[in-house]
Amino acid sequence: MSDKALAKKAVKNDPLHKPVETKAQHLWHVNKTGWGFLLPFFVLFMTFTIVPVFVAMALSFTDYNMLQTPHFTGITNYMLLILEDDVFITAIENTLVFSCIIGPVGYIMSFLMAWFISLCKRGRGALALAFYAPSLTSGTAMSVIWMVIFSGDRTGYLNHLLLRIGLINDPILWTKDTNYILPIIVIISAWMSMGNGFLVFLAGLQNIDPELYEAGKVDGIRSPAQQLWYITLPLMKPQLLFGAINSIVSSLAVFDVATAVAGFPSPNYCAHTIVAHLYDYAFTRFQMGYASAIAMFLFLLSFTLSQICMRIFRSDD
Repeated sequence: MSDKALAKKAVKNDPLHKPVETKAQHLWHVNKTGWGFLLPFFVLFMTFTIVPVFVAMALSFTDYNMLQTPHFTGITNYMLLILEDDVFITAIENTLVFSCIIGPVGYIMSFLMAWFISLCKRGRGALALAFYAPSLTSGTAMSVIWMVIFSGDRTGYLNHLLLRIGLINDPILWTKDTNYILPIIVIISAWMSMGNGFLVFLAGLQNIDPELYEAGKVDGIRSPAQQLWYITLPLMKPQLLFGAINSIVSSLAVFDVATAVAGFPSPNYCAHTIVAHLYDYAFTRFQMGYASAIAMFLFLLSFTLSQICMRIFRSDD
């Protein structure tokens, strides 16, 4: 045995010698318990989130009806979706209308209400519960409650009020007239969406160090509006980013409220959304290849808007 081999063997058998660990090995040994707790979530996240995205991406290039073997068709589904599906174009228009109104309105109102409640000295918990409670209820249940207001007969609260003051002579069919269906859905959805980022905003506002406001007063910041602009908003960029992405996803996913108010499909597709179009082809017609193409379009739209929000609210620190 050569001298080099003898030296390696002696070092290996030396109890004081410790092999050099790589960075990955060190992280594994130090955080073994943490990785163990993370494993169940990781498995579920991969199984029900990551894997379905790639499966949908693959199926979007096929003709698949759940009974026969998927047949590869290339980009045919996407060509039909963009060039020949007029209902899908209507769904895009309706979804963008929802997003441009519901998203900003719910986002701004959530933050303003959280800011207002954070300034209150008493009753903060009761106010937070009252404001957040509607978001805990399903869209279908909330729509049923709102239908009491927008009922198309004389017993509906809004029709009864308008008849009493003489603005109308006959009841208005709020959920049947295409001129009113979309605004009604926007009102209900906007009211429900205000609680989505509310708790995050409230927690972020309460975690701001009060001494920063005192220092701001020394520097000349006097009014609450100045405190909000120069201190609060810059310190809440992570919460603002989360709320923006949450608002985008919820506004693009409008479906249950529209179905409960206008039915499925809605009259002249006036409340037809991308999610409704996806549901139609996936669970009514069972054209899973085409439905996957719709899902991928919605995924790319959400991802693009989320990236824009991340650029707007990213911190330079």
